[in-house]
Amino acid sequence: MTIPQDFSLDRLAARRHFARSAPHADEAGFLAREVAQRMAERLTYIRHEPRRLLDAGCGIGPDFALLGERYPQAERIGIDYALPLVRMARGERSFFQRLLGGARDTDPRLICGDVEALPLARASVQMVWSNLMLNWLADPMPAIREMHRVLEVGGMVMFSTLGPDTLKELRAVMPAGAGERVHRFIDMHDLGDCLVQAGFSEPVMDMETITLTYADLDGLLADLRRAGATNVSTARPRGLAGKGGWTRARAAYEQLRQNGRLPASFEVIYGHAWKAAPRKTEDGRSVIEFKPPPERGG
Repeated sequence: MTIPQDFSLDRLAARRHFARSAPHADEAGFLAREVAQRMAERLTYIRHEPRRLLDAGCGIGPDFALLGERYPQAERIGIDYALPLVRMARGERSFFQRLLGGARDTDPRLICGDVEALPLARASVQMVWSNLMLNWLADPMPAIREMHRVLEVGGMVMFSTLGPDTLKELRAVMPAGAGERVHRFIDMHDLGDCLVQAGFSEPVMDMETITLTYADLDGLLADLRRAGATNVSTARPRGLAGKGGWTRARAAYEQLRQNGRLPASFEVIYGHAWKAAPRKTEDGRSVIEFKPPPERGG
């Protein structure tokens, strides 16, 4: 995978945005919850029973219930780099733990950490689940390599992310020049290449477009802010577009109105792949498997 030289995301800015949005994370997470349900539907066709699974980019933990229902015997671990989100997830569980008399073995374990340097041992989980997290990385390869590292051989990664046509309507109407006002998203085929380069096998990728509709442009912008999903491109403009620029953008978006509503497209990419037995050691030596000859009949 080749990352364009002019494509870079400010991860510190993304972390600040998610931290500020923490109080609204539940009400603003409707798209992620819908995508999680669609990911879960794909799990029904996959035979896999992990003993321990990781939710990479767990936020306040909305997917834990879904994963617990699908894999009731699995230990669940959640990692997110925005500490306020992790604290909210811990706080919600702490309240119920007090009512129930303490933590249970089935409660998820939460860690504030970076997906590019997962604080987990090699081959320590059998499944990695990641819902709408990779789209916040300009280069997903370090995170995908870390997911491969912490998976056991035979383990599975399942993820969703956003593709290039996400918010295409907003991107088209924003004033040209003076920076990138809607940051870019990585193509499905590039993500497939990342999986193979990281050592995964049998990658399966598919895509669909989810279109939300709004009464006005302000409603869309408010939802993006509440979700912490604002522009973090390093090429983003540092100033406002000006009154004239926003007026023209609003007028252009109005031309897209259908049945009284304004559309906002989200290209959602789904993928899963398996960790195969390595063919080479970390220092480049080939792994040769010796099998005993079949026993001869007496």
